[in-house]
Amino acid sequence: DVLPDPGGAAPAVSITEIRRYLRAQGIPFQDGYSCLHAPSLFAPGQAEPPPAGPPFTLFIDKTTGSFLCTATLAEGTWQDLQATVELRHRGLPPPGPGEAEEEEEAAAEARRAREDARRIWERALPLWELLDEEETQAAKAAFGIALLTDATLKRFGVRYLRAARALLFPWFGPRDAALRGLKLVGTEGQGGAAAYTEETFPRFDAYRNLFGLPLIGRRDTEVVLTGRELDALALHQATGVPALALPRGAACLPPALLPYLEQFKRITLWLGEDLRSWEAAKLFARKLSLKRCSLVRPGDLQPRPLEALNRGLNLTKILRAALPASHKSIVSFRQLREEVFGELVNSEQVAGVKWARFPELNKLLKGHRRGELTVFTGPTGSGKTTFISEYALDLCTQGVCTLWGSFEINNIRLAKIMLTQFATRRLEDQLELYDEWADRFEDLPLYFMTFHGQQNIKTVIDTMQHAVYMYDITHVVVDNLQFMMGHEQLSTDR
Repeated sequence: DVLPDPGGAAPAVSITEIRRYLRAQGIPFQDGYSCLHAPSLFAPGQAEPPPAGPPFTLFIDKTTGSFLCTATLAEGTWQDLQATVELRHRGLPPPGPGEAEEEEEAAAEARRAREDARRIWERALPLWELLDEEETQAAKAAFGIALLTDATLKRFGVRYLRAARALLFPWFGPRDAALRGLKLVGTEGQGGAAAYTEETFPRFDAYRNLFGLPLIGRRDTEVVLTGRELDALALHQATGVPALALPRGAACLPPALLPYLEQFKRITLWLGEDLRSWEAAKLFARKLSLKRCSLVRPGDLQPRPLEALNRGLNLTKILRAALPASHKSIVSFRQLREEVFGELVNSEQVAGVKWARFPELNKLLKGHRRGELTVFTGPTGSGKTTFISEYALDLCTQGVCTLWGSFEINNIRLAKIMLTQFATRRLEDQLELYDEWADRFEDLPLYFMTFHGQQNIKTVIDTMQHAVYMYDITHVVVDNLQFMMGHEQLSTDR
């Protein structure tokens, strides 16, 4: 995805400006954890002025000003919301779906995805309805869910697609319970080497299914967020606690999902069993508000929920031992003791994400770690961009969310280089394979800034911060510093 050009992007807005505007317009609101809550401006027949009391269904992101109305599913930017308010003052209805060509194309693609999902869903069967008991047990064994009961699978609406040997997890709309999409989860390998494969309808960037959301009651105030759907099933079965699975696991928590999590006073993040899941949990907790979040620290006695269930561990006890995400500014070693032990036990993971294609680089840098800066230098034409492209692509294919700032060459040329490296073949000689590889490349957590040449450093940093919030970016590439800052600035301001 390409981040919008700041020259044409919506200007940043502060929470103070948002509050001031709402008060000036006479729109009542309440302060939430990640969002401000206000009455819907989009419901048909909405009275003027809007009602002053809850339940409020319009959620305004405190960081970006973007909004979502959970009653009508209307969403947009802060500027869109201001335009809606102006229309209401003139007695005009709120704007309908955009007529822009891009929006029409996106809507058409969403309809196609829903239709594909519906066809697949209708071909699938609940596991307990398979006529062959041996087939049922084999399917459960393949996914490691022999201990999950039929009642649990039925409660969450899980089905099995024989043709693909995959489990289907539905995405139902919050308003009408209509099927909006699916996630297909298959397995590769056997035994301890088995790994999950995932495919979604619609594609990952448009798949926003908080799996398990239809089962959440209005009075529920606690929830556990997991990294996989099967973990949510295991957790709910073992503890009875409301559990939701994030659509992209530990890779990203889209801000568009935050309104659906506003009702919870306590959120426990139990995303996985490795250090990357732990780092992601800490990152997500900052989005969700640290004061209401607790984290389950990965460890041998605290694996992911499904594994804990299969090993006969006490999941309720693990949840009770979750660590608060927020802490005071001064801590003692006693409070750090478990963290230090975790780093010693997981020394390989602490070293960072290893490069699959560059074993020699692993010897030098150990791996990619958050919060570190690596500078690559070399003369013009020495292959810096080509190497960094491969270097970043290696991490990206392992799920590291990456933001590219290519200030020397344009994004089209860079994307061509990366796609060729990704496909490991000359696609210009095999154009019939282009769509296949482009589809795979599009699913990578990879984003590009649209800057080119010398830029204002503050604008670049603001764009990076926006990307970190929106897409949970953990790896930023700047190519190169000289072109971004300009020759004169580099020579005078080190």
